Amino acid sequence: MKCPYCNEDNTQVVDTRENDEGDTVRRRRRCTSCDKRFTTYERVELQLPLIIKKNGGRVDYLRSKLKASMSLALRKRSVTAESIDAALDHIEERLATLGEREVASQRIGELVMRELKKLDKIAYIRFASVYRNFEDIDEFSIAVQEAKEPQ
Repeated sequence: MKCPYCNEDNTQVVDTRENDEGDTVRRRRRCTSCDKRFTTYERVELQLPLIIKKNGGRVDYLRSKLKASMSLALRKRSVTAESIDAALDHIEERLATLGEREVASQRIGELVMRELKKLDKIAYIRFASVYRNFEDIDEFSIAVQEAKEPQ
């Protein structure tokens, strides 16, 4: 693993820990050249399907893009980065177990809404208002009622 500070190839693992679910390994590393420390994460790389956009185009699944969307909905909410990563892991596991080569972006949107509903009701409403493109207050009221329903 290259050091992100000096680009040296020689780094040493100082500490290794698994997360609670056992699907991610966190490693603290130390560069033997510049002596700086950094963290790496190791997880299984799943073969995820292509995403079919609303306009019919197909794009690769990008965790970073999905994380950015969720983070925007969760902005200024007290949800940890670990919780967001766990939600993304759940979405990716679901996509991988579908066994499909292509998945509609609407399906991913529904998976995101399900995870946001568990994490934070306000973020769920924020995401739903953009995702479902609310036209009037009645649609907003329906989403609020959905958020109040138990999971």
